[in-house]
Amino acid sequence: MPIAFHDCSFGYRRKIRVLDHLTLAFGRGATVLLGPNGAGKSTLMGLAASALRPGSGSVALDGLDTTGRKSVKEYRRRVGWLPQQVRPVTGLRVREQVAHAGWLKGMSRREAWEASREALRAVDLTDLAERGSAELSGGQLRRVGIAQALVHDAEVLLMDEPTAGLDPVQRRIFRELVGSLAERTSLVVSTHQTEDLADIYDHVIVLDHGSPRHQGSIVSFLTLAPSETGPERRAEAAYAGLVKAEV
Repeated sequence: MPIAFHDCSFGYRRKIRVLDHLTLAFGRGATVLLGPNGAGKSTLMGLAASALRPGSGSVALDGLDTTGRKSVKEYRRRVGWLPQQVRPVTGLRVREQVAHAGWLKGMSRREAWEASREALRAVDLTDLAERGSAELSGGQLRRVGIAQALVHDAEVLLMDEPTAGLDPVQRRIFRELVGSLAERTSLVVSTHQTEDLADIYDHVIVLDHGSPRHQGSIVSFLTLAPSETGPERRAEAAYAGLVKAEV
């Protein structure tokens, strides 16, 4: 079963709700969560990662509810999260930082250390395993964040605006990485960029003002573009038609 939100509401202030009675589910495979800035994407991802708790309703994976004290630990073991900001841990080398993330997820020190090797290999950082985390570039540190999310063998990997601040070459490398990760785990990637959606993702959710404007397959999403739109612009046109007020 995918992560499912049922009648879920959340607000940062008592009178301002970001999400209001939201019900949706992330599908198997690779899902892209689209939406303009302020649409509620980061809030939704934070709830899915159990970093935030819903004010009402529920977020669950296979019956594991994020609001239950007993179930949330196992929920977090099965879900990996890459937040927008990935920071180096002072004094730790790259492999040590990744292994530390696994230990925090409940792995033994030996298990986490062994698993960190494969996690770094998956993001092509093996050659930098002994470098200090604070010495990495922004793109390299982002890949460390992905390795941290992968180290405990998560069933679902959540990535919040992972290409923000990356240059075109780094974004291309990241897209290739997402393609390879999709073969081993379910992915949910939030972004406001529409490039190469059809080549990477299976499902699309468009969020605007805290409400889903579209949820379905890539094929159904692309059919929302005007018929005269060229292939290279179909995703952009479909998205613009759903969130006209924000574009």
